Amino acid sequence: MSKPTERLYYSDSYLASFRAQVLETSADGSRVILDRTAFYPTSGGQPYDLGEMEGVRVVDVLDEDDRIVHVLAGPLGEGNEPNCTVDWDRRFDHMQQHTGQHLLSAVLADLLQVQTVSFHMGAASSTIDLAASSVTREQLEQAERRANAVVQENRPVHVDVEDAATVVGLRKATERTGLIRVVTIDSLDRSACGGTHVRSTGEIGAILLRSTDKMRGNVRLEFVCGGRAVECARADYNFRTREYPQLAAAAAERLKDAEKASQKLLAELAGLQGRTLYSETNPNDRGLRIARKLLPTGPLGDEVRSEANAFTGGGKAVYVAVAEAPPSVLLASSADSGVHCGNLLKPLLAEFGGRGGGAATLAQGSFAGDARAVLERLLAAV
Repeated sequence: MSKPTERLYYSDSYLASFRAQVLETSADGSRVILDRTAFYPTSGGQPYDLGEMEGVRVVDVLDEDDRIVHVLAGPLGEGNEPNCTVDWDRRFDHMQQHTGQHLLSAVLADLLQVQTVSFHMGAASSTIDLAASSVTREQLEQAERRANAVVQENRPVHVDVEDAATVVGLRKATERTGLIRVVTIDSLDRSACGGTHVRSTGEIGAILLRSTDKMRGNVRLEFVCGGRAVECARADYNFRTREYPQLAAAAAERLKDAEKASQKLLAELAGLQGRTLYSETNPNDRGLRIARKLLPTGPLGDEVRSEANAFTGGGKAVYVAVAEAPPSVLLASSADSGVHCGNLLKPLLAEFGGRGGGAATLAQGSFAGDARAVLERLLAAV
């Protein structure tokens, strides 16, 4: 009968360096079984540890029945008692996330009567699936505040071995039999768990709830703890101070280009309207086509000028547009119309207490008074 691996992480999650006896090695030397190990295998939603064994990288850790298999990047080499080192930064991060999950699940059960169905720890964030059809933003903010308050209280976290047949007070009943490992957050939670955990809630660090999604009738809640929460805050700050201004500048440039394109399209449309208006306007007894427009609002800008130029571009044509508010006028004519826009408009504007002028084929100005009266005077003059 093969000797089982003693799991040192059960008794001391903070153990990061140890020596052990090699029990078995694969033919190529890349799979090693030790008599004892502090390397945690993938289990219970928590990923495996990384590290080194006599300088050779440990790239995976597998739980095979009662033995732990260490997968190495290369052969272990000679020696039957390798020096082993767990990647402490990765281990402590996992301890923060896993203990944070216990705390958060307990708070959600207490405040919202919502139970945790499953837990998954990812490389950047972790998720818990909640047995609920929905959770409001206000409820999550309440839970987040309560969870962080427990962190600040720095409550002790105990790990004990108890008999599954007599254990009491578990947040979630266990299906295991015999001796089980129970993780207790003082006066808050008791859960059967084989993972690695910190000694007190203060070591979890800040708990930050990130997002929610619907998942098979449950709510999947994404969260980060400790160092990951700091990294998220730093990423958010960098986005606001570095990427956001660049994105805003790019958006402003796209908006500017869109406005130019819109203005071009409006000018093209106005030109089409001017040519259509010309074709639909019958010449008078002098062979002159006259377009008149009384507009409720101004200003008489590029679109009106584009329509006027297109209309007079057909020849023997005069275009008159008057806006009521603010009172303004535009007069355009073709070179063969016999109408000098500037000479005609300037004295009329002075008569109505306004000002303006222009060239022979286009003149504009503003005035005070009745827009309809100005329009009729111009039509009579041309």
